[in-house]
Amino acid sequence: MNKNFVQTDAVQQLLDRAAGIDREGGDKRLKGVARDLVEAVMQVIVKYDVTEGELWQAIKFLQEGGEEFGLIVPGIGLEHFMDLVTDERDREAGRTGGTPRTIEGPLYVEGAPLVEGDDVNLTSDPDDTGTLYMTGQVKGPDGEPVQGAILHVWHANSKGFYSHFDPTGEQTPFNNRRRIKLREDGRYSFRSKLPSGYSVPPGGAADRLMKVLGRHGNRPAHVHFFVEAPGYRTLTTQINFGDDPLAQDDFAFATREGLLPTPNRQGENAFVAFDFELQRAASADDEAFSTRPRAIAEA
Repeated sequence: MNKNFVQTDAVQQLLDRAAGIDREGGDKRLKGVARDLVEAVMQVIVKYDVTEGELWQAIKFLQEGGEEFGLIVPGIGLEHFMDLVTDERDREAGRTGGTPRTIEGPLYVEGAPLVEGDDVNLTSDPDDTGTLYMTGQVKGPDGEPVQGAILHVWHANSKGFYSHFDPTGEQTPFNNRRRIKLREDGRYSFRSKLPSGYSVPPGGAADRLMKVLGRHGNRPAHVHFFVEAPGYRTLTTQINFGDDPLAQDDFAFATREGLLPTPNRQGENAFVAFDFELQRAASADDEAFSTRPRAIAEA
């Protein structure tokens, strides 16, 4: 069919009406976003000659996706794309330096216990795997120790499951999750049971989508972090273990240069030294977390 069909008067008028462009009231910016999104879908329908049946199969997939959208969004590259967008906005504003940001993922839980001290233990449950030891320092752009920092840490267990999201129900609340109040010199040290990589739920919406795209849904072993401190920009990042076979083939596109430390493995145990560098905050908004919805639990 005519590739310019979406630009015809009838379709353009439909888009204006559907997005409320022709009416007063409502959120002007949201109207524009909605209109452009629907128009983009229409363009795809015309370009690939999508049938009515195929459209409704896609709608059915979205309806069934449910809780797995938190996996689908990184799996199709959208979450990493937002990192790239933020990087470019920073570049245009002349903001450089600092530990690279990377995706948060869908498995953070607010309310983890706030602890302090050296050699903090993140693991509440027994496990048959080795121990991960991580040490390092949080610094500012001039190498200064960051004071008043809180390091949020969370990761999967040796079976690839996160507490609060574990389908086996075996983990206690906040297993492998802590907020660590750092010393005045910005140094931290913690230990936990070695995490494993994992895959999206077999047969679920994310798995089915990856298979139809000819891709896998696997992640390497990794550890997530938020780093917050007064006067500094809050950092969202994670490390992938550099010796994991999937370190460079992460289905969620979280791998970034500078976030691939190779553990020093000694028997069943692994040691990782990793420093964080924060950017200075330009405003109070820089010190805040994004408004992304997150799971909440009480310690």
